[in-house]
Amino acid sequence: MKRNEKKNQTPHSIFVVEGEGDTQFWTKIGAAWPHQDGKGFNIQLSCMPLNGRLVVREPKADAEAGR
Repeated sequence: MKRNEKKNQTPHSIFVVEGEGDTQFWTKIGAAWPHQDGKGFNIQLSCMPLNGRLVVREPKADAEAGR
């Protein structure tokens, strides 16, 4: 993917999620841009989590979930 193509796409959001159920806490730590062929992603993280799990969400799903 060319760098200028990345700017034209809405990125997926990357979160680290700690806890379960009502006690889970979501922290946005980066973004992911899908490859043009749809077979992968370019990922940019602002930090590296030491625990929890990574969750990648589509842009529309983020807005609906209020994240």
